[in-house]
Amino acid sequence: QMQLVESGGGLVQPGESLTLSCVGSKSIFSIYTMGWYRQAPGKQRDLVATIGPGGYITVADSVKGRFYISRDNAKNTVYLQMNELKSEDTALYYCYGLNSLTRATSWGTGTQVTVSS
Repeated sequence: QMQLVESGGGLVQPGESLTLSCVGSKSIFSIYTMGWYRQAPGKQRDLVATIGPGGYITVADSVKGRFYISRDNAKNTVYLQMNELKSEDTALYYCYGLNSLTRATSWGTGTQVTVSS
């Protein structure tokens, strides 16, 4: 199982941008599908975006055109660039990894994003 450490969360105003980072502990990071999920208080954890080993990307409709996921395998890092943030984007954001060979999953502990004026 890969350890994942998120960073970059914080308090921002509506319309501002924020970039989340997640660093993985495994040298085989490149074979993982990486992603971001988020969970608002009292709600289920929802998919935000994923990026496969080959770079295939999926993005939730709610953030399409505002959020962008990318990865740097040389740094074992996945990023989530979040633009035009809205109050409804407020949530705890979790980094996720799926080993494409073993199907084992890994989760970070989350980083809080709060969008408020």
